[in-house]
Amino acid sequence: MSASPLTLVMTGQVDHGKSTLIGRLLHDTGSLPDGKVEELRAASARRGVAFEWSFALDALQAERDQAVTLDTTQRWLRLPGRDVLIVDAPGHREFLARMVAGAAIADAALLVVDASERFEAQAQIHAQMLFLLGIGAIVVAVNKMDCVGFAEATYRARAGEITAFFAAHGVAPRAILPVAARDGDNLLSPSPRLRWHRGATLAESLATLTPRPMPAEQALRLPVQDVYRLDQRRMLVGRVETGRLALGEEILFSPSNAVARIRSIEAWPSTQLSEASAGQSIALTLDRPVFVERGEIMSHRRDAPLLTHRFRATLAWLGSAPHQTERAYKLQLGTAEAMVTLRPAEDGRNEPLAREDVADVVIRSARLLALDDAEAAERSGRFVLRDGAELVAFGLIRLKDIADERPAGAPGSNIVPTRHRVTAALRAARFGHRGGVVWLTGLSGAGKSTLAMGLEEHLFRHGYAVYVLDGDNLRGGLNADLGFSPAERAENIRRAGETAALFARAGLICITAFISPYATDRAGARKAAGADFHEVYLDADLATCEARDAKGLYRRARAGEIDSFTGISAPYDVPQAPELVLHTGREPVEACIERLVDYVRANFAVIGAAA
Repeated sequence: MSASPLTLVMTGQVDHGKSTLIGRLLHDTGSLPDGKVEELRAASARRGVAFEWSFALDALQAERDQAVTLDTTQRWLRLPGRDVLIVDAPGHREFLARMVAGAAIADAALLVVDASERFEAQAQIHAQMLFLLGIGAIVVAVNKMDCVGFAEATYRARAGEITAFFAAHGVAPRAILPVAARDGDNLLSPSPRLRWHRGATLAESLATLTPRPMPAEQALRLPVQDVYRLDQRRMLVGRVETGRLALGEEILFSPSNAVARIRSIEAWPSTQLSEASAGQSIALTLDRPVFVERGEIMSHRRDAPLLTHRFRATLAWLGSAPHQTERAYKLQLGTAEAMVTLRPAEDGRNEPLAREDVADVVIRSARLLALDDAEAAERSGRFVLRDGAELVAFGLIRLKDIADERPAGAPGSNIVPTRHRVTAALRAARFGHRGGVVWLTGLSGAGKSTLAMGLEEHLFRHGYAVYVLDGDNLRGGLNADLGFSPAERAENIRRAGETAALFARAGLICITAFISPYATDRAGARKAAGADFHEVYLDADLATCEARDAKGLYRRARAGEIDSFTGISAPYDVPQAPELVLHTGREPVEACIERLVDYVRANFAVIGAAA
């Protein structure tokens, strides 16, 4: 059985014979179409140029004219027991960014160096780029041995330079071997002109390389490419880069921190799927409306990316001009983009990065970024920087000692709750009642604010420690940074629930007046307050609420001026088991307040309070 296919990037300095080596390999392994070599020889004769094996690979006319590879080219190579996809990356320094793009998809690399030149300058840069891209499986071919008389001493000198350079970067090449690509020496079989070489041939060395781990076995990462509306459905589309996902699974979006469950998975044109894995382009619908934009990263909760405004990176500068410390560059990471600034991370280093410099830097962003460390996640741990249309740098994300700024979720391992010496019983004795949350929920116009203020006034006059958290008032301060997208409305309720729970633990009765349309959000508020949470559903039908419309919101929603308005263009999850139901559509305000007062007296264990 043939081994799994291998993607191999071929790189090296211009004129070191990289394309010649590939062309000869393709010919010697029978990987070229029948008659291709004869066609190329005839074309070379007509053009009055000497035949080159590189012509078998260089597909562009401009490349044949200039004898230089301008762009990445891919060809299949058939080796015994394994198919290899060769990615020929440009070697000229002016095309270094394209070389990086070609190497980014590779499992392993073949670095071609000229035996007659010391291993330094541009050759070292190509090796560094491979290190930065996380390619650890590197074979080095010391080419053009025919140009140095097949001298063993020359090969040993080059091999020593290569080994020392790799070791300085904490890397060891899989093999270093001598070849003469033009004549095929030591490519598929040992060469009589290299009798002193006791090691493997190039083909044997390549056969030892293995593909990187399948992305499907890694943590789920799906960068959202776009959001479409189709048949009243909101569909998220993107490509699963790593991991797997299935119907009904709970997923987390970063950096928005929105959570939902997968309602459907579809592939083009309209194939329904029960699951999807790395490499598949899919469309998803969710069980609830969450505000998700292009650039969000979908994952599972248990292995979510880290959220931060600041991170460290190992950066290779490719820009034509040195970097400027105060200049903002566009960071591209998957489908996400953000404007960032960067400074060298080394103490005392202030000089700007020049072309081909490699350095550790600190990158800062005004917006929250969802990141993976490059050592743990090769595909999602890499990024590029652009200055306008120019690609000026690429880098690897380093998250060691970087704090996770995710605003919600399970507490971190370093968080230890403080135990109060003033107990709930002592607070109840002082205030004459237990603390708790009276959570009023219902459509806009159902009477939440009216009843909340009426209940607060009555309880206060009778000696209760009580306070109302109203939606509009809370948005004027604590939640002033939030808009009205589904995700921001969910965050509004989450903060309100946590704040109300703190009031309750302080011994107060906290009355809230929020539409809070989603059962999952109200469940979060209930979890925050625990047994002290009391859900009160204000049952008023849409017609009644719309007729009241004191703020003109329903009218604006009907006119399309307000998107995702509860009851009109967004759903309301009716509570299934509230502690109290008030039929505010047909009961007078006074009667509803009286029922609320009775409920508080019965459930908050009033001690010695006057009626």
